[in-house]
Amino acid sequence: MLRLVTCATLAFAVAAIAQERGIPLSELKSGIAYAGADVRAMQADDEANPAMLWVQRGEALWREGCAACHGEAPASMRGVAARYPAYDANAQAVVDLDGRIERCRTGNAKAAPFGRESESLLALSAYVSYQSRGLPLQVTIDGPARAAFDRGEAFYRQRHGQMNLACTQCHDRNYGKRLYTETLSQGHPTAFPAYRLEWQGVGSLSRRIRACLFGVRAQMPAPGAPELADVELYLAWRAQGLPLEAPGVRR
Repeated sequence: MLRLVTCATLAFAVAAIAQERGIPLSELKSGIAYAGADVRAMQADDEANPAMLWVQRGEALWREGCAACHGEAPASMRGVAARYPAYDANAQAVVDLDGRIERCRTGNAKAAPFGRESESLLALSAYVSYQSRGLPLQVTIDGPARAAFDRGEAFYRQRHGQMNLACTQCHDRNYGKRLYTETLSQGHPTAFPAYRLEWQGVGSLSRRIRACLFGVRAQMPAPGAPELADVELYLAWRAQGLPLEAPGVRR
């Protein structure tokens, strides 16, 4: 009986999450499902995926500086990226994976920060994320992370910029429809850090959010701004259960 109650409770909780995030659980899809055949093929083949060049560089950086404390990444970093963003007690704030790497570098290794969107930080983030590829996103939004989650959800639903648009208008209400030459996705962060053909390089989820804000002619937060980590936490929760694809490929 206890097992039946537990399963029923879990099913109810999953259904509640699906209802809250605005997309039926049966319709939850990664952005790659809305990409063209060429992009899907590029992501599916590691030899064709240009982001794997960043993973290789990240592995070299790991062995140079991180392995001494953390050992072999395939073992120590398995599942880590799927749990980020996460609350950092030392920072007393929610931080994304890039932010956590930077804090580890400056605090523990006593080294200079790489800098947001730097090739080195993106490479190391891609390598760490690669260790969790295929695992479902599973972030924590309880306790001290709750306030950041609430701010992130408010940001997602708020209208921004001269075009007066909210994220929810595209990614909850109109996914699957065409916008100029692109098909609107559900806006899940499963691919990041990702190689975007538009960028001709790898970029973070933070950069992608800022690009969206630029597109609606809104004021953009600085790279690594706290409000971006808040939104990333909400997006990761909203994609809860989808497998991490990083490093992915997007148009």
